[in-house]
Amino acid sequence: MSATSRQAWRAGSKPSQSSQSLYRIEITFDDNRKLADVLGEFDVNLALIENRLGLRAVVHGNVVVLDGEKDTCLQGKTVLETLYGRAKGDGTLSQGDVDGAIRHLTGGPGSGGSGLAVAQPVPNVGELKTRKRTIVARTPAQSSYIKALQSREMVFGTGPAGTGKTYLAVAHAAGCLERGEVDRLVLSRPAVEAGERLGFLPGDMKEKVDPYLRPLYDALYDVLPAEKVERGLETKSIEIAPLAFMRGRTLAHSIVILDEAQNCTVMQMKMFLTRLGEGSRMIITGDPSQVDLPAGQHSGLADALGVLDGVEGIAHIAFTRADVIRHPLVGRIIEAYETKR
Repeated sequence: MSATSRQAWRAGSKPSQSSQSLYRIEITFDDNRKLADVLGEFDVNLALIENRLGLRAVVHGNVVVLDGEKDTCLQGKTVLETLYGRAKGDGTLSQGDVDGAIRHLTGGPGSGGSGLAVAQPVPNVGELKTRKRTIVARTPAQSSYIKALQSREMVFGTGPAGTGKTYLAVAHAAGCLERGEVDRLVLSRPAVEAGERLGFLPGDMKEKVDPYLRPLYDALYDVLPAEKVERGLETKSIEIAPLAFMRGRTLAHSIVILDEAQNCTVMQMKMFLTRLGEGSRMIITGDPSQVDLPAGQHSGLADALGVLDGVEGIAHIAFTRADVIRHPLVGRIIEAYETKR
């Protein structure tokens, strides 16, 4: 809704005849400050709800009035009340949180919804708590992924870039380490160049492999205080290493993440999976559509998913382009590559 339209509604102008025949809900909230957190600066979050669900909304003090189809109004009520509950919890909401609440309710990123017309909190939303923040799942697949991470000893997360596979895995692992559920957090990636030939890199071993592992560092620093990460790296309670360094080890009482697993060979994947020791858990993430192995090399990720299908204690969550939570254009780029090749 445009700013002019909002002003007209607030001024008490009557809706058109077609609008008068639609459903209307008035929702009253008891804390204006928390409601302001939900609506966002200049009502930007409310505008997103309007656009995604196809309804019209106007705010009168602590009352939000929704007009539209009955089902979408009920969906809007559910989303607003769910976000209000979160705002009362930690007080921080972003447009991503709004988008996530809508996706959980409607089953996808598109507008119009699924017809769900039950004004109750958005169901089955996974959460991860770290020292810096509470991370709330933004898609149904992310909720399934979080619940698998919390209940299974080995979890595979596969799908396109931007779906949160690695970030949620690192956040979960960091939480386990802070709660004392494991003694060590091990992060690993295969050191495979993405099509380029980078040549001999200068520096010692750490300086040579760090560029390949930078995304794991970035995720760590985002979910843990910097001093906690630095202390963990010094004491070896947090270890970041290329996949080649895993051979011959038994990783006990640890949570181990293998990122970019599509670039493992079949033998490397078998080697990694058999490092699992007592009291440990493993998370394997990757995008099967972005294999950078030399021609003729079969991806160990694809092989493992086939070999381990149905094995007790292992979960596989497959993300799709509908789960992309980066810039909306990323999802459209992925769709174009999938449909035009």
